[in-house]
Amino acid sequence: MNQGVLVAVLLAVALVAANLPFFSPRLLIVGPHRPDRALGWRLVEMLLLGGLVLALGMALEARIGQYHPQGWAFYAAFACLFITAGFPGFVWRYLRRGAKGE
Repeated sequence: MNQGVLVAVLLAVALVAANLPFFSPRLLIVGPHRPDRALGWRLVEMLLLGGLVLALGMALEARIGQYHPQGWAFYAAFACLFITAGFPGFVWRYLRRGAKGE
């Protein structure tokens, strides 16, 4: 598989994973149905899914054969980008739907 395709797949997975806690009413995606979950639970889910996306990225990088250890700045930038990628889900859950009284 082409390296560009792997990067596109990883970005798509990251975008879906960042928004999944806000669109899924289940705890940790497979748990009990709880539509009234607090924001804290959703942020914990984002943290766990971000770790899974990082692990997937490292696995794909090792598969290509160009693994390079990263410093703290990489992880800080990833966290900021992952939170930014989850913003549409946050808006949908707390701003758009809350304004309609749903």
